[in-house]
Amino acid sequence: MKLEVTVSEAKELIKQIQEQPEQLFEMIRTDVRQSIGHYLSALMNVELSEFLGRKPYERFEGLTNYRNGTYKRKYTLKGIGEVSTKIPRDRNGEFKTQVLPRSKQYEDIIRKDLSIMFLSGVSTRTLSMMSFRLIGRKISHTEVSKASRELVGAVEKWRMRDLSKEAVKYIYVDGVNFSMRVGNSIETVPVLVAIGVKDTGHKLVIGLQSGDKESASSWREFFKDLKKRGLNSQQVILGIMDGLPGLEKVFKEEFPKSSIQRCQVHVSRNVLTKVPKKIKQKVADDLRSIFYASSKEKALAFYEQFNQKWESTIPSAVKSLDNSINSCLTFFTFPEEEWISLRTTNIIERLNKEFKRRTRPMEILAGEQSCYTLLAFICLKMEIHWRSNPVGKVQKNLPFFKEIEKKEFTQNI
Repeated sequence: MKLEVTVSEAKELIKQIQEQPEQLFEMIRTDVRQSIGHYLSALMNVELSEFLGRKPYERFEGLTNYRNGTYKRKYTLKGIGEVSTKIPRDRNGEFKTQVLPRSKQYEDIIRKDLSIMFLSGVSTRTLSMMSFRLIGRKISHTEVSKASRELVGAVEKWRMRDLSKEAVKYIYVDGVNFSMRVGNSIETVPVLVAIGVKDTGHKLVIGLQSGDKESASSWREFFKDLKKRGLNSQQVILGIMDGLPGLEKVFKEEFPKSSIQRCQVHVSRNVLTKVPKKIKQKVADDLRSIFYASSKEKALAFYEQFNQKWESTIPSAVKSLDNSINSCLTFFTFPEEEWISLRTTNIIERLNKEFKRRTRPMEILAGEQSCYTLLAFICLKMEIHWRSNPVGKVQKNLPFFKEIEKKEFTQNI
């Protein structure tokens, strides 16, 4: 077909392009999509000819299968958008094209991109709104969720991976709550989390499992699962936690060679809740003197001073500290360069904070498996970050610290 354009039509077209330059690129994209649609349709026609063993309109005696028209189908390609194709059919319904995958509306690389964007923090509904701009067709939030569900197998393989080759010496444990759809209702579901620290000081997430964080039996099953996956309980020598009910007792039973380090931040908060506002800052300063002493002996000396100073004024706060003091000072028996990491549960609290930041746009998680998929992706990202920051191996990278090691900073007069 010959396309003819008059001079006036050409001028009008040029004028429109000058006023709205983006129209030219949209025309180009439309033309490209149409050309690719025709190309794919022609390719499938050749494929059908090979299947039947003859070209269109050729007849052979004894053959009962023939061409039987076409049906329309749309398919989305990355960087091109949605293309319209005509898929040929045979009379017997035996022909299956290999050009376009069956039961899929877009190529796999788009599915992977959608999954990565979803896991990185873009909600399904936001992705649905953005999809037309990104790939040339609107994708429903249900399709985005379906694309992400295809990651379930890989997530479960990672979550239940073998731990026998991981020489874990310390374990941080904590629980975090999520609003989750369970059946036809919305429930608050806790997820138990464990971070292991290897002999090299490198951190990795070794456990991620739903369970009641207030229940000792839930924690026991959680620890048993870690051991079933190959974790050597005899190598674990320290558990860092925030004093959840029954947790410390269960941990020591499941890891018999371990000691307990109770989080100093949580203990301080518990103590300060029992202190009047007027003296709260003074009590906090005294607590800091205990927890950041240069040795266990000095810490205990500061603790005795704390008792003598405050026992008559705030006896409930003093008793609260007395119940936790031994567990708070366990870190002193470990290498000094690791103290800063062992005093508190900050490492796992930071991970939990990232969990909450990522799931906040969603408000309600679709279910337990959806929760695991999101959290697993966050854990893997955090592990990459942790590689450069192992426990006890803090690097003094700034030039200031390098100079401070060699010089004494005194004023020259």
